[in-house]
Amino acid sequence: MTTIFISIPWFHPAYKAGGPVQSVANLVNNFTEEVTYKIFCGNTDLDNMPLAHIETGKWVKYNEHTEVWYAGTYNRSETLLAQVKKTKPDILYIIGIYSWYFNIVPLIFCKDVKKIVSARGMLHPGALSEKAFKKKVFLSAWKLSGLQKKTSFHASDDTEKKYIQDVFGEEAEVYTAANFPRKIAAQKNIFKQSGSLHLISIALISPMKNHLLVLQALEECTAAIDYHIYGPVKDNAYWQLCTIQVEKLPANIRTIYHGNVEPQQVEALLQQAHVFILPSKSENFGHAIFEALSAGKPVITSNHTPWQQLEINKAGLNADTNIDAIKNAIAFFAAMSNTAYNEWVDGAENYANNALDTEKIKVQYREMFLKPLNL
Repeated sequence: MTTIFISIPWFHPAYKAGGPVQSVANLVNNFTEEVTYKIFCGNTDLDNMPLAHIETGKWVKYNEHTEVWYAGTYNRSETLLAQVKKTKPDILYIIGIYSWYFNIVPLIFCKDVKKIVSARGMLHPGALSEKAFKKKVFLSAWKLSGLQKKTSFHASDDTEKKYIQDVFGEEAEVYTAANFPRKIAAQKNIFKQSGSLHLISIALISPMKNHLLVLQALEECTAAIDYHIYGPVKDNAYWQLCTIQVEKLPANIRTIYHGNVEPQQVEALLQQAHVFILPSKSENFGHAIFEALSAGKPVITSNHTPWQQLEINKAGLNADTNIDAIKNAIAFFAAMSNTAYNEWVDGAENYANNALDTEKIKVQYREMFLKPLNL
């Protein structure tokens, strides 16, 4: 039995950090062959609010194959190192790049264990463009230290593999393994009247997700549109710009911000929407996008996500990240009749059903977690 020690800043019941949390949860629920997991994480959510109904400072059962240690702030680094030493894992799987406690400490100080760093989209050019100078300095220091020569990397697809090697060099060892999806049952279609549209976004609110671009595009739309925004505010200054833009919207546009949404609420919220919109600057996977597609909701997103060729499949639209392109995508669905819309609902569901092969993904994780140990 192979023991995989996962170091990640947040884990369930934390949910406000978005994709990485969901990716790890999907992993430990789907890849269970010959492995056990030890997940070491913090005891708060992204906003530093304490997690409810957890036990801090001990291993607690998450599922049949997984235990979780919710660490408090006191002696966090020392505790992580002690638990790695005690559990003697076969793989130290480090989720993320920039966290001192959960990425850098295990990378530098844990010895005699195979380390795999999962970039989780953090080396995508779009992600590197945010706080670019700080990230450039940090990654330059990483390369100068030679740490990349003592670890392997995990990419979710070949595109991310290229981004990792662009940063750390072609000699960097990179395993490619896609994210396991969480499918949502197809929803009952809601009536779609030509000239009106119910849009929904579920995501962290930050420049990466491009909520402001959507609001700017809506200012130029003439249809009757409701836009419902769900998710925690990660960047307060950015959200302030969004709220200013909301005040500029014409009377035919109604925008409502609902705040945080827990994962178990997503299915019901998607039921009420016609189209999911999230024109991200980059997405490593985009769990919310896939979940919307699996629920039979057409998607408007950018060209910088794994979900491509949406239009040809009548599953949604990949739009350039400018106001005109997003406006035109919204107007396209707003003008759509109910009969036409139902074709796109079917297209979204079919696209999700055919997009990923779970058995193939399991093979990729065997290659990453099990094969290196048998060499």
